[in-house]
Amino acid sequence: MALGGNAGLVSYPGAGCVVEFLQGNAPQIAWVMEEQKGKLRLLLPNRRETTLAANRILPWAGPQYGASMGRDDACALLAERKRVRDELASLVNPEELWELAQGEVEKASAVWLAELAESNPDVDHIAACGQALLACKTHFRFQPPDFEIFTLEEVERRRAEAEARREREELVGGGAEWFRRLWESSQQHKESPDPALTPPEPVRTRLERMLRSRILDPETQEDDVLWKQVSKGLPDDQYLPLLLAQAWGIVPEHYNFWLARAEYEEGDAWSSSFEDEINALVERASSTELKECPGTFLSIDSASTRDIDDAFDIAYRPEGGWVVTVALACPALVWPFGSPLDRVVSRRATSIYLPEGDSHMMPEALGTDAFSLLAEQSRPVFLLKCEVDADGNIISCHPDIARATLQANLSYVDCEAVLTGQDAGDNPARIYRERLQAGLDFAQARQKFRVASGAVIIEKPDVEISLTGEGADIEVALEPYPYTPHAQLLVSEMMILANAGLAAWAQQEGVPLLYRTQDVAVPREFAGVWRSAPDIARVVRAMAPASLDSTPRPHAGMGLAAYSPVTSPLRRYSDLINEAQTLGKLLDGKARWSADELASMLPGLRLRLEGAGLVQRMRPRYWKYLYIRQKARVRGDECCWEAVVAEENDSFVSISLPREQLMVRAKRHLFGEKVFPGQHFMVRLGKVNPLQGEMSVMAAREA
Repeated sequence: MALGGNAGLVSYPGAGCVVEFLQGNAPQIAWVMEEQKGKLRLLLPNRRETTLAANRILPWAGPQYGASMGRDDACALLAERKRVRDELASLVNPEELWELAQGEVEKASAVWLAELAESNPDVDHIAACGQALLACKTHFRFQPPDFEIFTLEEVERRRAEAEARREREELVGGGAEWFRRLWESSQQHKESPDPALTPPEPVRTRLERMLRSRILDPETQEDDVLWKQVSKGLPDDQYLPLLLAQAWGIVPEHYNFWLARAEYEEGDAWSSSFEDEINALVERASSTELKECPGTFLSIDSASTRDIDDAFDIAYRPEGGWVVTVALACPALVWPFGSPLDRVVSRRATSIYLPEGDSHMMPEALGTDAFSLLAEQSRPVFLLKCEVDADGNIISCHPDIARATLQANLSYVDCEAVLTGQDAGDNPARIYRERLQAGLDFAQARQKFRVASGAVIIEKPDVEISLTGEGADIEVALEPYPYTPHAQLLVSEMMILANAGLAAWAQQEGVPLLYRTQDVAVPREFAGVWRSAPDIARVVRAMAPASLDSTPRPHAGMGLAAYSPVTSPLRRYSDLINEAQTLGKLLDGKARWSADELASMLPGLRLRLEGAGLVQRMRPRYWKYLYIRQKARVRGDECCWEAVVAEENDSFVSISLPREQLMVRAKRHLFGEKVFPGQHFMVRLGKVNPLQGEMSVMAAREA
């Protein structure tokens, strides 16, 4: 029955009536073929039939036509009515209707709302209005038979949600396709995809931010659901964000993400904002009055070292043994603890030395110049004067502060030549032969003493990594460092002596310090100096990592009752703290921090040192793997590598690449029936993945 004023609208649709119903959240038009007991048999525009409960019909039924109309005519009529209504719906502005109705009523019928725009609307106008209102979910909610009219606050909330959904849909749709293209580019080693295919803003920025966030923290929960959607179908690889970012050009080839994760700013540019504070420290360090310390102080480092923080003087004791004076750089004398510069340096926590360049803990103006123990330049020094008997036992150790001038900065290579009698006439270390020999005698006795105390000493040759080229064109070269065992033993034992001597003094004086501890039980037979791959693998399994602590406990690997690091105050913040603690006792009669205050510093300091330590381990390993991959690509099947069996079991063999200092695990059957530790092989390597630190042994033959 038609309702007056709304031409064609009927209350109870019967056969021959045009109706609409919701399906898939959208209105569908239909022709009533039959009505029986609250059920309607409907003809759809596609000529299919369906049955529907009468209460599911939308409240704008009509017009009513004759029940005898044929199927073809009914379908044609439905198509025409749908065309008309779609055109009318495109002209409806539901937000304008909301503006007119909002605040007047909380809910209204489609008829009432249509009458706001049209006087005396017919059924097509009402249906078109209803369709537009159904689509405007930010302003209206359909609660049959009426539309709820949202408040302004609700509209704003729903608009925000709708915008978020739209952005998410754009991100998922555009991001997934873009990431797929980037992945294909990465795997095929091609240039980045056509920039014209890059998603538009703000999708691009959001995707870039997501990749950067996941490079820095692969375990982040930020945008986790979205990440799973845009990366769906791509490999579940922990380095997927990095590979996509590299293919995109967001980060360069061979990006040092370990450094970024450690929040460590490389180079020295960061220090430029502290220029005034640095200049003041340089002035204080040079003008502070201290007594002069006589002696012939020498430093021994790599030829390229600029941050020289330790030197020594040595003399034989008349009653046997040695007097060893270790002179250390003394930044703690003037260091502004608690200042903005200190906060940055404490966050850096340590210097990092990488093939692509060094990043110093301190500003280079201080660490490699004003505080560095450069020869023939007067510097404040922190002294540790130790007396050691002929058996290598520490008799006494006394700290002091003074000013000293080094005689020379020597290199390991030159000192090794002197100690082995192979020095040439132009060797600058030659004139210090007696002191170097005394140092070696001391070092050998001291190492023997530590081994007798249970020290586990691992000696492996160092390898020098050099890089040429830039970006994707970087070429890696590996060369063994010059073999200088005598010079290195001399230096290492003097540093261990200083750190052990300070620890003993601090306990006697009640001075709180930071300690390196390794309080584990090590089998007695593991004490010694180990150089072969099988021996190293065997003893390493029994050792636990050393840790930084505020309580003096044994360091099993060193064979020491306590070990307090102080010999690298330019390179490690823990050493700077210990130097400051000792100076506080010497100059003011009281350590700078209490034991509790030191303990409170530990969690943050450990975290920063662990992050930097990971960079120092992983980055050189990355270059080594890249070196092997580059060589394998050039030489193909002819590229073989010297290997030594370190461990073996029924399934696997662990081999050491002695020149490259890498360990690789391989399937046992590749090595033949009889395999034993120490056995030498030539192996062919493949499937080298520098990021994962993985490669496979493809073939092996006994050398």
